[in-house]
Amino acid sequence: VGFKAGIEALTIQELIKICEGTKSVELSEKAVEKVNESAGYVDKIIDNGTVTYGINTGFGPLCSTIISKEDTSKLQDNILRSHSVGVGKPIDPKIAKAMMVLKLHALAMGFSGIQKSTLDRLLVFINKNIIPVVPEQGSVGASGDLAPLAHLF
Repeated sequence: VGFKAGIEALTIQELIKICEGTKSVELSEKAVEKVNESAGYVDKIIDNGTVTYGINTGFGPLCSTIISKEDTSKLQDNILRSHSVGVGKPIDPKIAKAMMVLKLHALAMGFSGIQKSTLDRLLVFINKNIIPVVPEQGSVGASGDLAPLAHLF
């Protein structure tokens, strides 16, 4: 039985097992329901044309730029591309895998509006040990983690 992302408590011991490949990760029906419900809210925002930051607007200084319904998915692709600007040596693949597990776990809680298909892709990568190269340096924005996280996707 795999770890149920978004539902079970993720301990450091569980994280190590997952990163070592001795434990798999899965989504429970409850997590899938929560993710789909949250994604449904985003779909409604797009369908209704309700102006919502980061869904159908630009980011930062471009927040007043309205993105058309047809271009909202392109916006998400572009934000990942524009933030994948890390430099330097790659971080240890175990750390990159831990980042993926932590991000999957947080997104599977169903509060972000992410599509289940994105989580499915992360699950495959984690469980098949397909680890992206994440450069050790790079930051965009105030949080400082946007460049490294963009390399995960």
